[in-house]
Amino acid sequence: MTVKLWMKFSLASLLLCQIQFSNAQEIVPAESVGMSAAGLAKATERLQQHIDDGELAGVVAAVARDGKLVYFESLGKLSLESGKPMQNDALFRIYSMARQITSAVVLKLYQEGKFQLDDPIKMYLPEFESQRVLLDSSSTDITQTKVRTGDITVANLLTHTSGLGSRSSALYRENNVRDKRITLDQMTTNAAHIPLFQDPGTQFRYGIHATILGKLVEIWSGQPFEDYLQENILDPLEMDSTMFWAEGIDADRLAELYRPRNGRLEPYKIESVPWTSRPTLVEGGVGLLSSVPDYLNFSQMVLDGGKFNGKTILEEETVALMYQNAVPDQAMPIGNRGYWLGSGWTLGGFNLVMIPAEYSFPVSEGTIWWDGSAATRFFIDPIESTVIVIMAQVSPSSGGGFREIFSEMIDKAIVERR
Repeated sequence: MTVKLWMKFSLASLLLCQIQFSNAQEIVPAESVGMSAAGLAKATERLQQHIDDGELAGVVAAVARDGKLVYFESLGKLSLESGKPMQNDALFRIYSMARQITSAVVLKLYQEGKFQLDDPIKMYLPEFESQRVLLDSSSTDITQTKVRTGDITVANLLTHTSGLGSRSSALYRENNVRDKRITLDQMTTNAAHIPLFQDPGTQFRYGIHATILGKLVEIWSGQPFEDYLQENILDPLEMDSTMFWAEGIDADRLAELYRPRNGRLEPYKIESVPWTSRPTLVEGGVGLLSSVPDYLNFSQMVLDGGKFNGKTILEEETVALMYQNAVPDQAMPIGNRGYWLGSGWTLGGFNLVMIPAEYSFPVSEGTIWWDGSAATRFFIDPIESTVIVIMAQVSPSSGGGFREIFSEMIDKAIVERR
């Protein structure tokens, strides 16, 4: 999406409404924003069917259009074992949906002039100065390397084109690059001491970039990453259910995570370190818990050009960067199948819909979105002026395709196209 086109849709969104979403937010009649109440009711019925079929324990889902909450449902159980019902402010492990929040923090510092997007990160993290590149990106032999061509820039980290890899890659697992029991400083050092998978800027490789960005936030701001995030994004957006761990009464609303086994859902732990105690590693990439109302606040701020409740969280020109593909031409396309073929990646840490026909579910060109590996997802659609947030807790995250089916049913519920 071009800056001019984004500005047009952003202005329209701002003129319609800027609001805060909360558990008490009034739900407006669907027809008042060009949607079908009957269509939304069918979406609820289908979500309930996923629960009844044993694909999900519970789910929370919300839809806003024109800055107004038109749909909010909490269904099923927070925990099958306790029988506790799902609640509106339930906490979910959002994993990769933390990246966009971290990227927003980075862009705030960018607009304050703390760095340039093309700055080599070795300016701030000298341990990356002499990092080399694997001769074979599929190898785990760290003795077989070559001299790096080019330097990792801040923009490379924001767009997953640095040459760093995934926390779950064999290379990183064998060398214990990422562990929630180590510090952010130690993980940064670990990542710098392992060869890159490829030269910076040459290929899109989804990975640990946002966690390294968290360390850069500390350097640029002079504060611990979690403190700067809290003061500059979470507090202004009234995201009081977004946190790195949950303790006390907050732990009581943490949804149980499940894995399907032998036809039933069983409790499952992705991480060895519990989410109910402070981790040593404060991780901007996959380390946050959040709620549907909180993520609605964040998403609506992005749709409204950086404004929230009359406050400017990010400048409109900064938010525009969240809607533009920033992956270098030589690294496109960012994948070789499915929606990856029709996507770009923005400096806001979002997947950008560039070719809707490559998607198996309905999306508008220019939509920014992403999801988490424990079954969460969001969409910000500037053309239809909609925000969708849906969260459950199951791994693998498919859950019978509940996220894709929900998107389809919400799209069918739109009566008046923008």
